[in-house]
Amino acid sequence: MELVSEAIAFAVKAHDGMRRKKSEAPYILHPMEAAVIVGTMTDDQNLIAAAALHDVVEDANITINEIEEKFGKRVRELVESETEDKRADLPPESTWRIRKEESLAVLKNTEDIGVLMVWLGDKLANMRAIYRDFKAEGISMWQRFNQKDPDEQAWYYRSIVKLTKALSDTSAWLEYKALTELVFGKGE
Repeated sequence: MELVSEAIAFAVKAHDGMRRKKSEAPYILHPMEAAVIVGTMTDDQNLIAAAALHDVVEDANITINEIEEKFGKRVRELVESETEDKRADLPPESTWRIRKEESLAVLKNTEDIGVLMVWLGDKLANMRAIYRDFKAEGISMWQRFNQKDPDEQAWYYRSIVKLTKALSDTSAWLEYKALTELVFGKGE
């Protein structure tokens, strides 16, 4: 558990003061939820640690090399699989589709079940928050996202259902699929 404890402490420090999606909720709750979700699918400490750290490179100015130095190559690979090229020089709404296509390509091309688990932990935590907000606010909630079109969001989250289907025997995947259908409908 030492690796997970160190990853949690590192993530807490990296995300200190950050808030989640323009709310008052401390950001750290999201990666901790992702780590707990991954912990329901595996006891692999590298995977749980990576889930706790999955946003530190993308959102907290930590380098991928720092992750490898502190937590090893396996955690680095898993965090890197979740890290988007945010293209900081461009407005996030203008790069949303290409960033999501690149991210989905990672899922489509991996044979690493650990990558799928870390992704599912993150996306299920996201979908839980989306569902809560959707129930409270309806479609107006999309106005605080970089991608405001619910159809585009549906495309992305439904794609993840398909690309993580290797985990369909887990309660995490079943919950993710159910929440996606509740928010976006059954789709295709």
